[in-house]
Amino acid sequence: MANEFNTGDMLDVYLFENQQLLENLQDMVLAQKDADAFDEDSINEIFRTMHTIKGSSGIMMFDEITKASHKLEDIFFYLRESHPDNVPHQELITCVLDTADFISGELEKISDGGSPDGDATDLLKDLDAFLNKISGGEKGAKADTKKEPEPSAVSQFYIAPASNDDIHYFKIYLTYAKDIEMANMHAFKTVHDLKDIASDLMYAPEDILTNPESADEIVQNGFTILLETSKGEADIRNIVKPGYDLTKVDIYQCSKSDYALGFDSVGSEIRIDLESSVEEIEKKELQKKASEEKKIAPGDFVVEPKSPGKAKKLAKDKPKKVEKTTFISVDIAKMDMLMDLIGELVISQSVVLQNPDLKVPGLVLDNFNKAAGQMCKISTDLQNVIMSMRMVPLTATFQKMNRIVFDMSRKLDKDVEFEMIGDTTEVDKNIIEHISDPLMHLVRNSVDHGIETKEERKAAGKKEKGKVTLSAKTESGKVWITVSDNGGGLDRDKIMAKARSQGILEPGRPESSYSDKEIYQFITLPGFSTNKKVTEYSGRGVGMDVVVSNIQAVGGTLEIESTPGQGSSMILKIPLTLAIIDGIVMTVGNTAFVIETGAVKEFVSVEESMMIHEPNGDESVMIRGECYPVLRIGDKYHLKDYATRVEDGMMVITEVDGQKFCIFVDHLVGKQEIVVKPIPEYVKAVKGLSGCTQLGDGSIALIMDPAGLIN
Repeated sequence: MANEFNTGDMLDVYLFENQQLLENLQDMVLAQKDADAFDEDSINEIFRTMHTIKGSSGIMMFDEITKASHKLEDIFFYLRESHPDNVPHQELITCVLDTADFISGELEKISDGGSPDGDATDLLKDLDAFLNKISGGEKGAKADTKKEPEPSAVSQFYIAPASNDDIHYFKIYLTYAKDIEMANMHAFKTVHDLKDIASDLMYAPEDILTNPESADEIVQNGFTILLETSKGEADIRNIVKPGYDLTKVDIYQCSKSDYALGFDSVGSEIRIDLESSVEEIEKKELQKKASEEKKIAPGDFVVEPKSPGKAKKLAKDKPKKVEKTTFISVDIAKMDMLMDLIGELVISQSVVLQNPDLKVPGLVLDNFNKAAGQMCKISTDLQNVIMSMRMVPLTATFQKMNRIVFDMSRKLDKDVEFEMIGDTTEVDKNIIEHISDPLMHLVRNSVDHGIETKEERKAAGKKEKGKVTLSAKTESGKVWITVSDNGGGLDRDKIMAKARSQGILEPGRPESSYSDKEIYQFITLPGFSTNKKVTEYSGRGVGMDVVVSNIQAVGGTLEIESTPGQGSSMILKIPLTLAIIDGIVMTVGNTAFVIETGAVKEFVSVEESMMIHEPNGDESVMIRGECYPVLRIGDKYHLKDYATRVEDGMMVITEVDGQKFCIFVDHLVGKQEIVVKPIPEYVKAVKGLSGCTQLGDGSIALIMDPAGLIN
């Protein structure tokens, strides 16, 4: 009974499949936004997408989504069948994206545990108006009359026989395309359509509503329907037609007695398969025989009948079927827990290998070292596998930026091209969650601030079409994401004037001493904006400070490069992962510190004669003719018993955002894999520290944040 149908079992599948369809739809539409019209393949694909969403939404009783997808399906049905000329392409793109936005919004409500309570009335009016416009009214009116039965009208699928002497009995065999998604929902849609002409109806497999795995069975073995109706075969074929999803429809009329036997009689007639190859037919027969065989209990050996001229063989000696690759959805919280356990394993491994008991003089550890090496290899492989499971490509994040550029270029009346480079670069999922908002702000700034209007570009001798490029690459354990444009670039004088008015400049420092890089960094400060007019996208002085704070939260940095008249580039440098890093362990007094290896350029021993002492207490050191600022960790964090003479310690040359400086420490312990752990809130308040870790001897080491040390 339909009113007993619980959609909970199918909701996850519904959301996953339709969200994937909408993402692919948007990518396809934006890829052809500059074309004159959609090609035939795209029209068919969009029609198929809307048809699938309409069918699955109808089954789930989401009426507004069904209506919206149905109406857009009508438009593309008309485009596919009538091939009209002079279809306004940009308006058609707007129709598709508006419909996709509405459906995405409803799906997001469902994902959050709410109900899809949106009203599609205004959207339907716009789609109707567009359909009437391209069809001259006649086709649009005809499309309006093409309505399918409302999903909510379904109340029964097993209907008592009607009192009619002219009753016919049919066996219907449906064959679906091998690449069709959610075949069980398509089968249910067919059953739903047939119920209006049915006096009685049965189908197999019968668990299509409650068992998503029935979709694979339907694709492999087909879908069977027993139908009692007063209508003829022609009426059935008008309802059940082959299409992109349904490749073959076989309808056989049978007697009442055969119908009464139910599915026991199904297949009694001879069905000749003229489309499949001999190999495919043989494979189907083998699968059919295998399904009819009795299951063999573990340990049982069944002797198969001896064929003429062949020896006996054991059933268990049959070659095993090759398993195909399968995927499952896993809660990200479980992935995080697994990553934490791997981190604990790495720490435990260090504790074992650095145990003081192993340092007894004369102790022979050949076997131990061999076993320890094997354990380290397995631990490293396990760590790499888990890390790879958390890594996801930036493609989906980059594609969202494509939509932002498209929408903004229309609203701001700018002609902007969007280019993606290296979008397949993989990053830890947690990293992606932190950089989505920063990327959005940077892309919006490029279109709004960076790209000039058509008139301004023409006056400057540039192409009227601007360009925003979003690129990604990996380098030195970090991913570099660059948002660049070929616009007007940053105005140094305007930024400096704004900084002067807000009192940001250092007292007593000449303005000419500020480098371009330092001045460009002013735009990342809270409340800083050179736009005099507040618009939908800019002028409020917020956005860039959010970018910097979000990037720094994951240990990243932002660099700004700009050439007046040629454009700007915003470069995000962020770690590939937040979980395990390679670090250098150092000590200052009785405290251990760790710094990421990517930030370290060189270790240098110096003498007092190389030091430069400023009157204000600042120190620098001359190394091979280059002067580096010196930061004494012992002084900064008020530690005890640390080395004060430079000859007793070590200078660590560090580079952050192009700035080089030296960190003075007592001793270098060595390189080690570091498991990043959170630290208490009161420690986080200390600048220059980003986390902590446990060393092999059980002690705690603080992880340095080089960017925080110089800011």
